[in-house]
Amino acid sequence: MKKLVLATPRGFCAGVDRAIHVVEKALEKFGAPIYVRHEIVHNQFVVDSLKSKGVVFVDEVDEVPEGSVVIFSAHGVAEHIYADAEKRHLHVLDASCPLVLRVHYSAKRHYAAGRHIILIGHAGHAEVEGTLGQLPEGSITLLRNEQDVENLVIPEGKELAYITQTTLSVAETRKIIAALKFRFPNIVGPEAGDLCYATGNRQAAVLDLCKKIDLLLVVGAKNSSNSSRLMELGLEQGIQSHLIAGVDDLDPAWFDKIDAVGLSSGASAPEILVQEVVEWLRDKFGPISIENFVKLVESTKFNLPKELQN
Repeated sequence: MKKLVLATPRGFCAGVDRAIHVVEKALEKFGAPIYVRHEIVHNQFVVDSLKSKGVVFVDEVDEVPEGSVVIFSAHGVAEHIYADAEKRHLHVLDASCPLVLRVHYSAKRHYAAGRHIILIGHAGHAEVEGTLGQLPEGSITLLRNEQDVENLVIPEGKELAYITQTTLSVAETRKIIAALKFRFPNIVGPEAGDLCYATGNRQAAVLDLCKKIDLLLVVGAKNSSNSSRLMELGLEQGIQSHLIAGVDDLDPAWFDKIDAVGLSSGASAPEILVQEVVEWLRDKFGPISIENFVKLVESTKFNLPKELQN
């Protein structure tokens, strides 16, 4: 190996950065323990770091002692979760990404207009579960791919709208939307779906990065949708690609006959994990050329909840 190319943008998006700061500010203001429903973001390093500071992660709000502070994760939650928290007199701080909340608002707007809603996304993902939970059961139909569009059965006489998970493949989402519009010409929804800026930016950077490398490494959790999409994008370009949680996942055999390695990270992966990979490569291969490949520089920031601003 002779060269390492670092993709920019990579790592934390504004929504993830905000969610982590919500937890840290809550610790400062209210003290430990602070409770968080589900992983605040999909990254074990981040979760373990917050646990060490006094954060308790729970599966459901009924595990939180009455009257305690509870934070909802960046992925958003179903409507009934807010109601459950209110019944237990919990002090709720919502770390839901504003871009995810925008999808929730769209779903409610379409429902109020009498439309049946198609949600493009991955079953079981925390964000998708939160979006499905915004409306009564049966109001939203979930589909994942173009084949699902062909097999779609919708309520008779209903106008249609579509929304999307924010962390999907840009190219794949475009194809699914085109298939929906071909089958249902009057369907309404955002031209490019509801993909967040960070998803598109990181995919665009990796797409161009693949022109310069022989192997792609993506730092991110296995359950991180946007991280998985980056790795899959590399594979689609014919590049050997691996999704790694950190240096412990690296295999020296991957680098046999490899000259240039590309390195990116998902929107919930902290930069410290990227730099540990850089150091591992330096230690393993000696002096290597390091290039910062800058596709664009992000400047988006989201405000904290008012009660945590100071």
